[in-house]
Amino acid sequence: MTHELLLLRHAKSDWSVEMDDFSRPLKKRGRRAAKRIGRWLYEQRLIPDTILSSPATRTLETARRVCRQLDIDESAIVCDPRIYEATAQTLLALLTTVGHQRRVLLVGHNPGLEDLLLKLTPHTIPLSANGKCLPTAALAHLTFDGDWTELAEGSAKLVTLIRPDSLPE
Repeated sequence: MTHELLLLRHAKSDWSVEMDDFSRPLKKRGRRAAKRIGRWLYEQRLIPDTILSSPATRTLETARRVCRQLDIDESAIVCDPRIYEATAQTLLALLTTVGHQRRVLLVGHNPGLEDLLLKLTPHTIPLSANGKCLPTAALAHLTFDGDWTELAEGSAKLVTLIRPDSLPE
Protein backbone atom coordinates (compact mmCIF):
# COMPACT_ATOMS: atom_id res chain seq x y z
CA MET A 1 0.00 0.00 0.00
CA THR A 2 1.22 3.50 -0.81
CA HIS A 3 1.33 6.00 2.04
CA GLU A 4 1.68 9.77 1.87
CA LEU A 5 3.66 12.10 4.06
CA LEU A 6 3.14 15.85 3.98
CA LEU A 7 5.98 17.80 5.60
CA LEU A 8 5.06 21.40 6.37
CA ARG A 9 7.48 23.86 7.88
CA HIS A 10 5.76 26.45 10.07
CA ALA A 11 4.95 29.77 8.41
CA LYS A 12 6.95 32.98 8.94
CA SER A 13 7.11 33.97 12.60
CA ASP A 14 7.16 37.44 14.08
CA TRP A 15 10.57 38.41 15.43
CA SER A 16 9.44 41.98 16.25
CA VAL A 17 7.93 40.91 19.55
CA GLU A 18 10.25 40.11 22.44
CA MET A 19 9.49 36.63 23.67
CA ASP A 20 11.07 33.23 23.87
CA ASP A 21 11.43 31.16 20.70
CA PHE A 22 8.72 28.67 21.66
CA SER A 23 6.08 31.40 22.09
CA ARG A 24 6.72 33.45 18.93
CA PRO A 25 3.50 33.97 16.90
CA LEU A 26 3.11 34.15 13.13
CA LYS A 27 3.65 37.35 11.19
CA LYS A 28 0.83 38.62 9.00
CA ARG A 29 2.76 37.24 5.99
CA GLY A 30 2.97 33.87 7.74
CA ARG A 31 -0.76 33.78 8.43
CA ARG A 32 -1.48 34.44 4.72
CA ALA A 33 1.04 31.78 3.64
CA ALA A 34 -0.47 29.13 5.94
CA LYS A 35 -3.90 29.89 4.52
CA ARG A 36 -2.59 29.53 0.94
CA ILE A 37 -0.95 26.19 1.71
CA GLY A 38 -4.15 24.94 3.34
CA ARG A 39 -6.20 26.04 0.36
CA TRP A 40 -3.75 24.31 -2.02
CA LEU A 41 -4.03 21.07 0.00
CA TYR A 42 -7.82 21.33 -0.19
CA GLU A 43 -7.78 21.93 -3.95
CA GLN A 44 -5.48 18.93 -4.44
CA ARG A 45 -7.71 16.80 -2.20
CA LEU A 46 -4.77 16.05 0.06
CA ILE A 47 -6.72 15.80 3.28
CA PRO A 48 -4.58 14.24 6.03
CA ASP A 49 -5.82 11.38 8.19
CA THR A 50 -3.57 12.59 11.00
CA ILE A 51 -1.99 15.96 11.75
CA LEU A 52 1.08 15.98 13.99
CA SER A 53 2.34 19.37 15.14
CA SER A 54 4.95 20.86 17.36
CA PRO A 55 3.26 22.67 20.26
CA ALA A 56 5.30 25.86 19.57
CA THR A 57 2.95 28.79 19.00
CA ARG A 58 3.96 29.51 15.39
CA THR A 59 3.74 25.85 14.42
CA LEU A 60 0.42 25.20 16.06
CA GLU A 61 -0.98 28.40 14.55
CA THR A 62 0.19 27.21 11.10
CA ALA A 63 -1.52 23.85 11.62
CA ARG A 64 -4.75 25.52 12.77
CA ARG A 65 -4.88 27.81 9.75
CA VAL A 66 -4.36 24.83 7.43
CA CYS A 67 -7.15 22.95 9.23
CA ARG A 68 -9.56 25.83 8.63
CA GLN A 69 -8.90 25.67 4.90
CA LEU A 70 -9.33 21.89 4.91
CA ASP A 71 -12.56 22.16 6.93
CA ILE A 72 -11.04 19.96 9.63
CA ASP A 73 -11.73 20.62 13.29
CA GLU A 74 -8.62 21.88 15.07
CA SER A 75 -9.08 19.18 17.70
CA ALA A 76 -7.73 16.77 15.07
CA ILE A 77 -4.24 18.22 15.60
CA VAL A 78 -2.03 16.03 17.77
CA CYS A 79 0.59 18.17 19.51
CA ASP A 80 3.76 16.30 20.27
CA PRO A 81 6.51 18.13 22.20
CA ARG A 82 9.14 15.85 20.63
CA ILE A 83 8.64 17.70 17.31
CA TYR A 84 9.95 21.01 18.72
CA GLU A 85 13.73 21.13 18.05
CA ALA A 86 13.61 17.52 16.80
CA THR A 87 16.32 15.94 14.70
CA ALA A 88 15.48 14.06 11.53
CA GLN A 89 16.03 10.80 13.44
CA THR A 90 13.52 11.79 16.14
CA LEU A 91 10.93 12.77 13.53
CA LEU A 92 11.46 9.50 11.66
CA ALA A 93 11.03 7.50 14.88
CA LEU A 94 7.81 9.41 15.61
CA LEU A 95 6.42 8.72 12.13
CA THR A 96 7.03 4.98 12.42
CA THR A 97 4.43 4.92 15.22
CA VAL A 98 1.44 6.49 13.40
CA GLY A 99 -0.24 3.15 12.75
CA HIS A 100 -2.65 2.59 9.88
CA GLN A 101 -3.02 6.17 8.69
CA ARG A 102 -2.71 6.55 4.93
CA ARG A 103 -1.80 10.26 4.81
CA VAL A 104 0.00 12.16 7.58
CA LEU A 105 0.71 15.90 7.83
CA LEU A 106 3.72 16.73 10.00
CA VAL A 107 4.05 20.43 10.90
CA GLY A 108 7.44 21.25 12.33
CA HIS A 109 10.69 23.19 12.28
CA ASN A 110 14.01 23.37 10.51
CA PRO A 111 16.62 22.05 10.51
CA GLY A 112 15.02 18.75 11.55
CA LEU A 113 12.20 18.83 8.99
CA GLU A 114 14.50 19.70 6.10
CA ASP A 115 17.02 17.07 7.21
CA LEU A 116 14.20 14.49 7.29
CA LEU A 117 13.15 15.42 3.76
CA LEU A 118 16.73 15.04 2.50
CA LYS A 119 17.13 11.73 4.34
CA LEU A 120 13.89 10.19 3.04
CA THR A 121 14.33 11.10 -0.64
CA PRO A 122 17.18 9.62 -2.67
CA HIS A 123 17.18 12.48 -5.21
CA THR A 124 18.36 16.07 -5.06
CA ILE A 125 15.77 18.53 -3.77
CA PRO A 126 15.56 21.95 -5.47
CA LEU A 127 16.58 24.86 -3.26
CA SER A 128 14.63 28.07 -2.80
CA ALA A 129 16.13 31.52 -3.43
CA ASN A 130 17.41 31.61 0.17
CA GLY A 131 19.20 28.25 -0.23
CA LYS A 132 16.77 26.15 1.79
CA CYS A 133 14.76 23.14 0.68
CA LEU A 134 11.99 24.06 3.10
CA PRO A 135 11.71 27.81 3.63
CA THR A 136 8.88 28.93 5.91
CA ALA A 137 5.45 27.51 4.99
CA ALA A 138 6.92 25.19 2.36
CA LEU A 139 5.19 21.84 1.90
CA ALA A 140 6.78 18.63 0.65
CA HIS A 141 4.45 15.85 -0.53
CA LEU A 142 6.10 12.42 -0.34
CA THR A 143 4.91 8.91 -1.07
CA PHE A 144 6.36 5.55 -0.09
CA ASP A 145 5.37 1.91 -0.32
CA GLY A 146 4.92 -0.28 2.71
CA ASP A 147 3.69 0.70 6.14
CA TRP A 148 4.95 3.42 8.46
CA THR A 149 7.32 1.08 10.27
CA GLU A 150 9.14 0.64 6.94
CA LEU A 151 9.72 4.36 6.37
CA ALA A 152 13.48 4.70 6.13
CA GLU A 153 16.31 6.61 4.54
CA GLY A 154 15.88 6.78 0.77
CA SER A 155 12.47 5.05 0.85
CA ALA A 156 10.27 7.97 -0.23
CA LYS A 157 9.58 9.73 -3.50
CA LEU A 158 9.08 13.49 -3.65
CA VAL A 159 5.82 14.12 -5.50
CA THR A 160 5.87 17.89 -5.22
CA LEU A 161 7.42 20.71 -3.28
CA ILE A 162 5.18 23.75 -2.85
CA ARG A 163 6.35 27.10 -1.59
CA PRO A 164 3.65 29.66 -0.71
CA ASP A 165 5.14 32.39 -2.88
CA SER A 166 4.36 30.22 -5.93
CA LEU A 167 0.64 30.14 -5.04
CA PRO A 168 -1.97 32.82 -5.74
CA GLU A 169 -3.16 35.01 -2.88
